[in-house]
Amino acid sequence: MAEIPDNLLYSEEHEWVRGDVSPGSVVTVGITDYAADALGDVVYVEAPSVGDEVKAGDVCGELESTKAVSELYSPVTGAVTEVNPQLENAPDLINSDVYGEGWIFKVELSESAQDLMDPDEYADKTE
Repeated sequence: MAEIPDNLLYSEEHEWVRGDVSPGSVVTVGITDYAADALGDVVYVEAPSVGDEVKAGDVCGELESTKAVSELYSPVTGAVTEVNPQLENAPDLINSDVYGEGWIFKVELSESAQDLMDPDEYADKTE
């Protein structure tokens, strides 16, 4: 059973969001345990760059694993303020610490986050 922390929100594409989801707030984004498990061992992360505008539901990067290449979707709309520098040399953090050191990028929201699921809704989707 995939781990689903209670303090996060989740997207249809299996990304998680940590933080206040109102405009002007900065949130942290990563992929869920469910997604990391489905991908297998992540060997390369192509994240958006600092300053990039991302839009909820749009592709903003990709994750390469030993099994496949998977698109990375932004669960929120805004400007990227930070990208996890550790992933360049240690992309496997996504597998070993998916909800901690394996975060991918941070976004300053330009609009309220829409269509995110609470932990119970996400758990129902992944059963």
